[in-house]
This record gives sequence, C-alpha cells and structure tokens, in this order.
Amino acid sequence: MKAIILGIGNTILSDEGVGVHAAEALRAAYTLPPGVEIIDGGTAGMELLDVLFGVDLLLVLDAVKAKRAPGTVILLTGKEVPVFFRSKLSPHQVSICDVLASLEFAGSPPKDLVLVGCEPESLELGTELTPLVAGKVPEMLAAAVAQLAERGIVLQPRRAVAEV
Repeated sequence: MKAIILGIGNTILSDEGVGVHAAEALRAAYTLPPGVEIIDGGTAGMELLDVLFGVDLLLVLDAVKAKRAPGTVILLTGKEVPVFFRSKLSPHQVSICDVLASLEFAGSPPKDLVLVGCEPESLELGTELTPLVAGKVPEMLAAAVAQLAERGIVLQPRRAVAEV
C-alpha cells in the first residue's frame, strides 16, 4: 500500500499553515511504516501530480474554511472531500483540487481520500499559528492517526530522548 500524508498551506499566513505544521509534528512524533510518506506540500499545486500518482491513500492536513468556530477540527472522507471545485474550503484549495481532478482524469485518483483540517482563526501575515489553532494540532494528529489505523496503517510513537 502506498500512502501519502500531505501537509498543505501557506506558512507565512499564520493559521493557513496549520497543515504543514501538523505534518511536521506528525513526522516528529511518529515512526512511519514502509509505504507511508509525509510530504510538506506547502502551497504546491500541479508539481504534486507525479508524487500523488498511483497513491492508495491520501491523507491531507490543511486549514479548512467551513464557516465553523475557529479551532474546530474537521474530518472529511471520500466524496465529502471536494475534488472538482464542489466547494472551496481553504484559500489555496484550487491547486489541490486541480491536482485531484487531474489524477481523476488520468485514471489514477487516490483510492481513499481523507482530509483532516482545522478552521483558522487568523490568515494575517505571520509565521506562527495562533495559540488557539496551535492547541488543536494534537487533535488533528489524533484524528490522522486514528484514520490511518482504521485503514490498517499503525504509526509507532517515537520514544522521547531522556535529557541529561
């Protein structure tokens, strides 16, 4: 099984970068089994096409504008995830929708698609997440780990290094 965990977002627009921050936190906290890769997609668009071609599972971590309270963690799966511009959930989603639509057209869409997102509090210029959204990253990770486990992919927590 080929699985990609894709963190996307613009890390200079505060909470818009939560997907990238969550992907890095996941990489730091867990050891991945063979066939599973974490990718920092940033604001990449069509350049992700080759990487995502033939993927069995695509789990996307992202900021999601769904008109919910800031900090709300949102989980969407399968057809709930907008592919052909059904609705614009995040400010940069057009590019990921283009990629998913292109994969669909090429006959190689992800067999399984999961989006774990967080409603942003601020999209102002800044490289740090707001405290509210930063505090939701562990919840995003828990949702991602649970979704992977439901699909038979078990992540192993890294052991903390004892300080001297």
